[in-house]
Amino acid sequence: MTMRLDHVQVSCPPGGEDVARAFYGEALGMSEVEKPELLKARGGCWFRAGAAEIHVGVEKEFAPAKKAHPALAVDDLDALAARLEALGYPVTWDNETIPGRRRFHTADGHGNRVEIV
Repeated sequence: MTMRLDHVQVSCPPGGEDVARAFYGEALGMSEVEKPELLKARGGCWFRAGAAEIHVGVEKEFAPAKKAHPALAVDDLDALAARLEALGYPVTWDNETIPGRRRFHTADGHGNRVEIV
């Protein structure tokens, strides 16, 4: 059996789509993907960059994910960290936990944890 990851879903509160677009679309540079017609009424938004796809779904009783997270691999870790910091997003480096792996954690505008490697 062959398997690959199709997408990761994170959540936002009702009406939080524009905050999600600011982070995933503008800050990370992902392209917004149009949701299927039957899912549009649920709210939320989807983003893609290369093979990485993140779906932001709406949860009425929203609480940000502080531990669970997507990890995105990028070509220029330092440039993205600088961009996120300039836009006001947190950047916490962790280059010791996994030997040989440079990475940092950030949070989207709703407080969901995102790892960048």
